Amino acid sequence: MMRETGLITHDDGKARCPWCGTLPEYMAYHDEEWGVPERDSRALFEKLMLDGFQAGLAWITILRKRDGFRARFDGFEPGKLVHWGEAEIAAALADAGIVRHRGKIAATIGNAKGFFEIEAREGDFSRFLWSFVKDRPIVNNWTSISQAPTASPEAEALSKALRQYGFRFVGPTIVYAFMQAVGMVDDHLVGCHAKRG
Repeated sequence: MMRETGLITHDDGKARCPWCGTLPEYMAYHDEEWGVPERDSRALFEKLMLDGFQAGLAWITILRKRDGFRARFDGFEPGKLVHWGEAEIAAALADAGIVRHRGKIAATIGNAKGFFEIEAREGDFSRFLWSFVKDRPIVNNWTSISQAPTASPEAEALSKALRQYGFRFVGPTIVYAFMQAVGMVDDHLVGCHAKRG
């Protein structure tokens, strides 16, 4: 493995962003998902919820429990989550396959309600989110991971708008990480094999 201009060149010859290190799960996530533009409203909701669960934790923790989250949270279908009550919350709190945090579980239910408020007022959750980047990925050309910010004016605006719809665990840092992950922002370093812009 060799470091070049902030990238890591792995044994397979691919240059990757340094945050993914050498863990196979991280490398696959970096190559196949991170920064790929996502337009499906349910998938965007899922990723935003998982980023909220990540708060205070490493993403690898969430990535390794993602299948457990999907199973416990009804595939992150907002139409199912809005009907959750104490029985479902109790079952989630007893499930070692997810991060058991009452506040984050309750926020997911409330955020599902916010999802439908956005759909009612804005027409489409995906279109609402993407409007904050004028419907096109923002392509940054960083050469070092230290150049990438932890938030942006767009993330701050989206965070504020989501909170106005009752969303929780959507601060600017969480929202910026979400925007990177779903391709609203392309923060792959220059020379990274997965750079899309």
